[in-house]
Formats: sequence, C-alpha cells, structure tokens
Amino acid sequence: MREISLDRLRTLVAIADLGSFAEAARALHLAPPTVSLHIAELEARIGAPLLTRKRGEVRPSSIGETLIERARRLLADAEVALHDVRRQVQGLTGRVRLGASTGAIAHLLPQALATLAEQHPDIDVQVAVLTSQETLARLAGGTLEVGLVALPQARVAGLTIRPWRRDPVQAFLPASWPCPARITPAWLAARPLILNDDTTRLSRLTAEWFASGGHRPVPRIQLNYNDAIKSLVAAGYGAALLPHEVTTPAPDARVVMRPLRPALWRRLGLAHSGEHVDRATQYVLDALWALRAA
Repeated sequence: MREISLDRLRTLVAIADLGSFAEAARALHLAPPTVSLHIAELEARIGAPLLTRKRGEVRPSSIGETLIERARRLLADAEVALHDVRRQVQGLTGRVRLGASTGAIAHLLPQALATLAEQHPDIDVQVAVLTSQETLARLAGGTLEVGLVALPQARVAGLTIRPWRRDPVQAFLPASWPCPARITPAWLAARPLILNDDTTRLSRLTAEWFASGGHRPVPRIQLNYNDAIKSLVAAGYGAALLPHEVTTPAPDARVVMRPLRPALWRRLGLAHSGEHVDRATQYVLDALWALRAA
C-alpha cells in the first residue's frame, strides 16, 4: 500500500492555515496545479473530501480537520528528526561505540573522555570491555566505531589500525621484598607471580620475556583486571608485570615498580573503519590520538 507523502500533508496544512490554494502555492513555492494534485491524491488515498469551498474560502472538512491535526504532529516530528540528524552530521551530537581492554579503560580512556566531555558534551561514548580480537571482530561487523587493540595485529579488510602508544612494562613488587634495581626473568621467575590470563596479548608478551631467559614460571593466579592485580601485589601475594603509562598515578605505597632487563613494551593501536568516518567518531579519535606516545 502506497504511503502518504509528507509533502502532500504539508500542502494540506498550508491550505488550512492560509484558506486558499493560491496562497498555499505561493508559500510553498509550488505551481497551483501541483497544489491541486497533492490534495486530489490525498483525497483519493483517504477516500473522502478533505476540504470544502464556500464563498471563495477553503475550509477543512471534519475528516480533513482530523488528518490536519495528525499531520501537524507528523511534520513537527519530522522536523525534529531532521534537526537531530543534522546535528549528528555536524558532529554536535552522536553515539560512538568503543571497545577496549580493562587496562586501557582504567587509565587511558578516562583522559580522552574528559577532553571530549569538555569540547563535545553531546557526544555519547558507549564503552565495551573486550579483548583485542573481539574488538576487531565487532569493528569489522559494524557494531563498534572505535577500538583500542594490542599490537601487532594482522590486517583486517576494511579496518584502519594505527600505532597509538608504546608504554613500558614494569615489575610491580611488594615493597617489603628486597629487590634489585632492574628485574630479570631469572630473578622474577623464582618469586610468586600474579599474571594476566592467557587470553591477553600481555600474557603472551610476558611469556616471551620469561622464555628469553629460559624460564616458564607458573603463576599463583591469573587475572585480567590490572587494578585487582595491583591490589594483590600490595597485599604481598606476589609480583606482577604490567604496563605503566606515564600519566598513571603512583601505585599504593606498599608497591614498588622496577624496570625490566631486557626491557619490555606494551604497544597499543587505534582501530576504526577504513571507510567514511562521521564527525562524532572523528572527534573521539582526535581525543584519543592526543594521548599517543612514542
């Protein structure tokens, strides 16, 4: 069944407001025959007269009044919808879906969100806690706009993945432990360990670091939440290997950090669709890009 056009409803409302086909044609910048055609099409669609003509004045019929009342609401709703969409196209508002690991969410993302809230307060960022592989899959499937992922990653068709940050991985140790100035795989492998679970890129990095010294230690516990790991370190439960961003607050006084020998780095990338990026998404990317590090 053919739908009623908003243009036809707009014509009907204009005639009701101005009381004349000719005045409605002038107000809508339409030819008079076009105005007559719009009304004829509406009446054919409704199956009843919508307007009456008496002494040169045009008035709505009772059925016409009912349709005009509804038409005003429809036209107002359409105008609001267009206004909202225009604001989104202009980047003044919008929703951006972002995927990231707990580590990035805890210490990096809040800084970008604070900048975004100040500069673009009507952009809503919806955050999902995901692994890098989950993030890339959802970006490729169109259910995310932005992702923070561990590097390196294989190329994914349709996605752009840019190197974003390189942060040092350090040893987090109970302050009560006597420890050297730099931590080696041999020294740390002999201590109780709290490590990231093996679904993470950081777990693979630390396993490779231990393997470089010929060690394959078994951790006391594996977690995928860095703040919980730090709390366990502070309680003296074990040592951990975690990335340390320079903007991150100093750890609990019961925790000391030591650099590694050999050094180890956690690299992150900024991923998004390689196709058209709307302005709201670009503003989120810009806020994150401002946090890039060597």
